[in-house]
Amino acid sequence: MRVLGIESTAHTFGVGVFDSTADAMLANPKAFYKSPAGQGIVPIVAAEHHREHAQEIIRQALEQSKSSWQDIDAISYAAGPGLGPCLQIGASSAAFLAGLHHKPLIPVHHGPAHIEAARWQSGFDDPLVLYVSGGNTQILTGTKKGKIYGPPFTVLGETLDIGIGNLFDAFARELGLEFAHGSVVAKMAMVGKNYHELPYTVKGMNFAFSGLLTYASKRVGKIEANDLCYSLMETAFAELCEASERALLMTNKEEVVVCGGVAQNTVLMDKMKAMAGLHNAKCSTCENQYNADNGGMIALLGAREMERKGKEAAILPEKMWYEQKWRIDQIV
Repeated sequence: MRVLGIESTAHTFGVGVFDSTADAMLANPKAFYKSPAGQGIVPIVAAEHHREHAQEIIRQALEQSKSSWQDIDAISYAAGPGLGPCLQIGASSAAFLAGLHHKPLIPVHHGPAHIEAARWQSGFDDPLVLYVSGGNTQILTGTKKGKIYGPPFTVLGETLDIGIGNLFDAFARELGLEFAHGSVVAKMAMVGKNYHELPYTVKGMNFAFSGLLTYASKRVGKIEANDLCYSLMETAFAELCEASERALLMTNKEEVVVCGGVAQNTVLMDKMKAMAGLHNAKCSTCENQYNADNGGMIALLGAREMERKGKEAAILPEKMWYEQKWRIDQIV
């Protein structure tokens, strides 16, 4: 089965093509919206970016995968969670193409797409999951039934306020960086050497970051910027490692996957691997192209959903829907 997947939950419009028979990702192009200096994402502006680039990215995906529409067996799209105007562009694009080319239309959840991409590349069977992205930070387990891994998902712990990616993005704006993104904060943190104590909030397997953001923001200009970035990341990552360790010991899992945009951070991965190793567990992630938002993971999960639910995974194009606040533990 060859599935074309469309991702448009936030700043990225991506289109992937996954071939489940060959177990291969055939294409994964994307267009990334960059907000102006000092600003976050304005949903309607990001949606217009997606609208402008959709046709070209879809064309690139077909071209790179050497596919015609006859070769595509189904179309999947990220139905949530995400920014409403952005979700609408991806969902309507997928529904239009499914209707035009008479293909099954499969709505999927953004979170399990990240998880499945990491599980697919790591080869892990039934892992504990640390899902870290802009709007989501959760510690999860899925349900393993034979070869199928999926819902119901159990949220063992999660952020009580903002996602860790949003923490870094918001702090980048406080620093007045031209490209206010967590990746810039990560680069500055690599230069920092002096740790300054910042607020640390872990409650069982839950954690919080807004107090950390407020405290660090008030020290901009008072503490050297690289050291402040270093201290912010060390504190946030320590929270994640403590909560994840508690979950690992509770579940007795032997595998841990870290997925989502922040999983691209090598410092976090080193810390998580060290933590897992203390308890004889393996820890892994996937390539950066699959941790960053992308259409490939949506195509991959679309194929998995067809395996899990058969024809029931698909909806009619006119029944297209999306949900901005779709929780991962609400998936059926």
